[in-house]
Amino acid sequence: MTERAASRTAVLVCQGRAVADGRLGIGRFSDPVAVDLLADSEREMVALVRSGVVPRSFGLRMEYELLSATAEVLAVRTIAIDDAIRAAANPQLVILGAGLDARAWRMPELSATTIFEVDHPASQAEKRDRLGDRRPVADIHFVPVDFAEDSMTAALATAGHDDSRPTTWIWEGVVPYLTPAQVAETLSALATRSAPASRLVLTYPTPNRTYNYGRKAMQLLLTLSGRPNPMAREPQRSSWTPDALATLLAAHGFTVTADRTLHSLADAADIEPAHRSLRADGHLLAADRTA
Repeated sequence: MTERAASRTAVLVCQGRAVADGRLGIGRFSDPVAVDLLADSEREMVALVRSGVVPRSFGLRMEYELLSATAEVLAVRTIAIDDAIRAAANPQLVILGAGLDARAWRMPELSATTIFEVDHPASQAEKRDRLGDRRPVADIHFVPVDFAEDSMTAALATAGHDDSRPTTWIWEGVVPYLTPAQVAETLSALATRSAPASRLVLTYPTPNRTYNYGRKAMQLLLTLSGRPNPMAREPQRSSWTPDALATLLAAHGFTVTADRTLHSLADAADIEPAHRSLRADGHLLAADRTA
């Protein structure tokens, strides 16, 4: 959240959605916009993974496997998050750390929703360049925030966010890159702008040494093979037990209404993962503001 240059993880996530489009969760997941947000060189790996032809080169194989696993994770959690957005049906949607998220361009049911995308200025500027002349289906406001220097609450207010109306907050794929103190600080900030009936949907990891070792091994292999490492500048800084996160959310006025593992969500979406990296420690929760 405090990067000084555009996030490479955002590109990996977008590539994952492009790989999954039309291949995973058919009838539940679709993101035809994702591929249009990628540069030609980024589409090459997407095309390779979609072909199903496993490369022989060690380096390409590592990148291929990383993107294949990412596509599975993205399809599963995107289905669940989109369902939570539709169920809340709030007039405002705020996407924290939006990256190359395409909901404002691919979900016609958001046509009456005001969307605020909050992200680092560098990442947001790059996204707007990638969008070109593509028109959104919803009223969208870009909110550039350098979390090391700027106030998110002030920036949202300036952008027109109405704290008297219910908001759905999407916090996807960001929590592990923040310290516990930064997570608490962000929750405090968004709570001040959450009217009753607001909903927070977030993804988070639970403690898992096996996954952490595997992640470090993948980064090392990518580096040794000379392939790009999108995780290089974004180390994981926190993990949470469900009870600890529920307690923190309650302290800021949010009651957890659902907390499910990615595996259970994959079963519900009828997606059978081919990779163990559909994280056993990955969770997605929804929490509502009742007062």
